[in-house]
Amino acid sequence: MISLRDPRVRPVVTTSVTLGFAVGVFAILFGVGAVGAGASTAQACAMSLLVFTGASQLSAVAVIAGGGSFGSALGGALVLAARNAVFGLTMSRRLTGRLPIRLIAAQLTIDESTAMATAQQDPELQRVAFWITGISVYVFWNLGTLVGALAGNAIDPKRFGLDAAIPSAFVAVLWPHLSTRRGRQAMAVGAALCVVSIPFVPIGVPVLLSSLAILVALPAPRADELGEDDHVVGELPA
Repeated sequence: MISLRDPRVRPVVTTSVTLGFAVGVFAILFGVGAVGAGASTAQACAMSLLVFTGASQLSAVAVIAGGGSFGSALGGALVLAARNAVFGLTMSRRLTGRLPIRLIAAQLTIDESTAMATAQQDPELQRVAFWITGISVYVFWNLGTLVGALAGNAIDPKRFGLDAAIPSAFVAVLWPHLSTRRGRQAMAVGAALCVVSIPFVPIGVPVLLSSLAILVALPAPRADELGEDDHVVGELPA
């Protein structure tokens, strides 16, 4: 068992906690957006506590705020959350323990905790990075949600333009992917599918159709095809 006094642990802990704090800023936007869409503070906080997958939460609230149905909101959220199954398969080879511990680990298996863990070479450091990152993101995400929800209840989100919090958060999440060719292709296809389908389908369904654009980014390029603009970029949240 690696000691927390090990000099290799400090930079991992520092980076993990800093990452958790940064993700918490997006949670404030989610809290404001959720209240603006009609949710109570308790409902917004419960969603972060139990669902804990930022992109899915942002998607669901955006669809509801736009007048979409519960089914459309749930469908889009599930599509975005499906990637966590891949993360689970990746981390299952690195995390051990009894069933209760593995259940907690499953809840904390998100983009950030998986990325931090797999970035480490030592198996012990991988576990440290996973747990510290997962716990940090969970704590700051839920604190941010509470702050945002309370702020949204204290003021009128539409009056101060805070109803744009959810779209703004999505732009911030997607922006890094513009640096990759496949990211640009996926976003162009997704935008086209959404715009073309808006006049013909109910509110919320265009979001589901645009998610098909992920197929553009699925095939992994061969090593000899990699260019300077094909590199991995991080994602939010949770």
